[in-house]
Amino acid sequence: MESLVDAKEELKRVDHQIFVSLKHTRTCDVLMNIINRMVDAYECMIRALLRYAIECKLLDQEPVGKLERAEKVKALFPEEVVKDNIGLYFLLRKIRKDENPKREREYRRHVTMTCIVDQHEEIINIDIITNYYYLQRKLFDFVEKLVLEKWNEGKKIDE
Repeated sequence: MESLVDAKEELKRVDHQIFVSLKHTRTCDVLMNIINRMVDAYECMIRALLRYAIECKLLDQEPVGKLERAEKVKALFPEEVVKDNIGLYFLLRKIRKDENPKREREYRRHVTMTCIVDQHEEIINIDIITNYYYLQRKLFDFVEKLVLEKWNEGKKIDE
């Protein structure tokens, strides 16, 4: 349950950064901070799903590496929302590794950050990051429903 609470807190911060900080400052630094928070939230949700899988006897132990955890979640949960979000998680991890993103139109409504990911250009702006956030919220709702159903059965997950 702790991982789910941590994910919820990270998503609150992402929400605030998108709908308050980004609207006022409109810088690529805020976009990058949002991406970092989203990756952190994904890692918490992945941990919650793995602990759910262990509790349900679908998995013996949690994988050690972050990428292995994400791949295991993708394999264990065939739902489209999981697959889409794990793909986004991998993309965001690659974007945040770009040490020198191209910054355009900072301090304007159409602030844009451009990164090179796997030899192709990824563009991040207010609209795109907002859509990513809504996709991530769908995964959170899915994870929360699974974990809370199990919790309500009387079993404590993640403690």
